[in-house]
Amino acid sequence: MMKRLITTALVALAPLVGPATAEEEAQLIGDAERGAKLFAQCSGCHQIGPEAQNRIGPHLNGIFGRRAGSLEGFDYSRSMERASGDGLTWTYQYLDAYIENPRVLLSGTRMSFRGIKNEQDRHDVLAYLRQFSANPQDIPEAAPTAIAREVDLPPDILAIVGDVAYGEYLASECLTCHKRDGSDDGIPPIVKWPEEDFVIAMHAYKRKLRVHPVMQMMAGRLSDEEIAALAAYFATIE
Repeated sequence: MMKRLITTALVALAPLVGPATAEEEAQLIGDAERGAKLFAQCSGCHQIGPEAQNRIGPHLNGIFGRRAGSLEGFDYSRSMERASGDGLTWTYQYLDAYIENPRVLLSGTRMSFRGIKNEQDRHDVLAYLRQFSANPQDIPEAAPTAIAREVDLPPDILAIVGDVAYGEYLASECLTCHKRDGSDDGIPPIVKWPEEDFVIAMHAYKRKLRVHPVMQMMAGRLSDEEIAALAAYFATIE
């Protein structure tokens, strides 16, 4: 049933977001320099550039023309896997629709981003992403991009091996808001996060670099070992 709904949605959108001509794409290309600044709101989950890796979300190198859900080693949501099976490929128009509102294009995605409503902002972000794609061939790869951590933590904190069982014990409080199955009811999912990303996010709340009073309070009560344990648990939760 779900596969049929996704297929129907993609078919319905096809006349609106199907392949564009070279002339149409040229008109859509925005300001890549401005897009690099706007991409900051995406960088908490996605990396891009020569050293980019899959983190909370897949890396976005070579995204244009790539089959959805196709990066080896990344654990996609079931809805993204179904869309991949239905043939969803990231054209300029599909990316534009997904960035505008991920859950309209693909219900059930784990991507909790609310979307970019301003059309020019989307074109600028996509122009920036195009610099890291070999398609089209006449757009060169961008220069190396430094990927700075949100919090510069000492190596000994990042090296702590979290105790999964202890993390499961501690997680009951987290799961009063966050969903264990990774679904999103207005609160971002935290399952399947890379452990380092989870640790960095929690320490950012602990140092009040991330603005959310409840999360600042929760993180402030946790020791480094407890944060590592929670990171280990949520990274492996099924």
